[in-house]
Amino acid sequence: MSTKPTSKPSAAVPGDIAETPDLQGAYPRLSDAQIADLTGQGDRRGTAPGGILFGEGERDCDFYVVLAGHVASVEGHGTHEERIISVHGRGRFLGELSLLTGEGSFYTALALDAGEVLAVPVARLRELIARDPAFGDLVLRAYLLRRSILIGLGVGLRVVGSRYSPDTRRVRDFAARNRIPVRWLDLETDPAAEAMLAQFGVAPDDTPIVIVYGRLLRNPGNVELAAAIGLPAPSAQQAGSDMLVVGAGPAGLSAAVYAASEGMQVTALDGVATGGQAGTSSRIENYLGFPSGISGAELADRAVLQAEKFGARFAVPAEATAIAQDSGYYRVHLADGTSLTSTSVVIATGARYRRLDVPRLDHFEKVSVYYAASQAEALMCRGDPVAIVGGGNSAGQAAIFLSAHAARITLIVREHDLGENMSRYLVDQVTRLPNVEVMVDSEVRELHGDQALEAITVVSSRAGTRSVLSVRALFVFIGAVPCTGWLGGLVDLDDHGFVRTGAGALAAAGGPEGTGPLPLETNRPGVFAVGDVRSGSAKRVAAAVGEGAMAIRLAFERTRPT
Repeated sequence: MSTKPTSKPSAAVPGDIAETPDLQGAYPRLSDAQIADLTGQGDRRGTAPGGILFGEGERDCDFYVVLAGHVASVEGHGTHEERIISVHGRGRFLGELSLLTGEGSFYTALALDAGEVLAVPVARLRELIARDPAFGDLVLRAYLLRRSILIGLGVGLRVVGSRYSPDTRRVRDFAARNRIPVRWLDLETDPAAEAMLAQFGVAPDDTPIVIVYGRLLRNPGNVELAAAIGLPAPSAQQAGSDMLVVGAGPAGLSAAVYAASEGMQVTALDGVATGGQAGTSSRIENYLGFPSGISGAELADRAVLQAEKFGARFAVPAEATAIAQDSGYYRVHLADGTSLTSTSVVIATGARYRRLDVPRLDHFEKVSVYYAASQAEALMCRGDPVAIVGGGNSAGQAAIFLSAHAARITLIVREHDLGENMSRYLVDQVTRLPNVEVMVDSEVRELHGDQALEAITVVSSRAGTRSVLSVRALFVFIGAVPCTGWLGGLVDLDDHGFVRTGAGALAAAGGPEGTGPLPLETNRPGVFAVGDVRSGSAKRVAAAVGEGAMAIRLAFERTRPT
């Protein structure tokens, strides 16, 4: 999804700028009745040509509704890169997802002519969204779509670095996982990259650099970058809670929503981003209630806002490194040296895709091998031939999404039949795509190239042939390794490293029937495991969400006085 920006807004004549068309609900117009309801919640303010309602980097801005005149969303106001993102007239509202998440604004709101706006404090907006579902869904859908537009246009952070730099890849991946819009200037191919380095007096060896709201960061770590953007970090107020949810994928988000809605003091944390593995999915089509599908990013953003509405607190990035019992509580230690305590813990750290066992993988992982297929990866491989390894639903969803961006896709499947591990609805879609070739009974054996991937060797076990395919990116979705290293032996694991729960944990402990752990509970009272990290889980988004909700119900049962 994209819009065509217009350059030089402040020099433009207001009558020459047309209001941006509404794209699938991104720029809706409020009804007179809705505006009347909002009027009592805010203040009416006059606007003058060139007046700024809020600027880039500002946080906790008001929710503005245009009552008269026109207001533009402008990137790079006052610079040579100034351009209009969108123009809004009477009845339209300003802002995007950052207004609700607490991040800084990625653009300036600029009045183009004399007019009037209604300014509603963001706290009141949150109350209205919670009280009026129709209004709330209208605003939330618009804000989610606007964030997608910003990502597509590259409005937001500026990252300057080499495509061959692992740190450039890390910074871009972190921003993509957190749905932060980024414009990447490649030192190898983009003349603007050299000009920006000269502007800031930075040598190429000191890259990557990140420009965040006009502030220069030199090769920032994820924690530093998150703080600059405004992502939530652990705080002293979060040190103790009733429920600590470790991992913010679908299972963890579900647990956070239900725990907070029941009045528990809950903190949810994740080492990278909310959404987990599902957050990188371009479209989930078999989730109940969404007949046309929903992206993993939108599902995660909605869940976070829902949990925060009930009072849940989030910390991202906050990587759990260890857990131990401490005087009747559980203490979770974080990578930054701090720790959080709670009476109950939900383990929802999920699993990560296995790595291919091929030579030189370490070299190419830095620049050409991916374990997610989101909008960011699609932009990286636009117009290139790519290969996808895997025969499950994640591989199928990746093939469908990337087919609209890559020149050619080769789906490499070890199994004899594509339908062995992939849902039928995905098999049908994949096999109909004209630029997708499926190779069954096949495995990748070699990776070729100098700095970046140029080709792969694929061996067919059925035909006994070797093929060299020209590809520029390799997407890997094979098997899963549970993220349980931080548990340090506190809870029982099965032979594959997944967390045992319920009867499985009881059997491992050798306890008698009718005693011991509840379903989803580990061998430690009050510690539950849900989602992909749990032994025997269904590895589906809907199942993970259900387990997260059930874990909270069982936690109440565990703590209920006898």
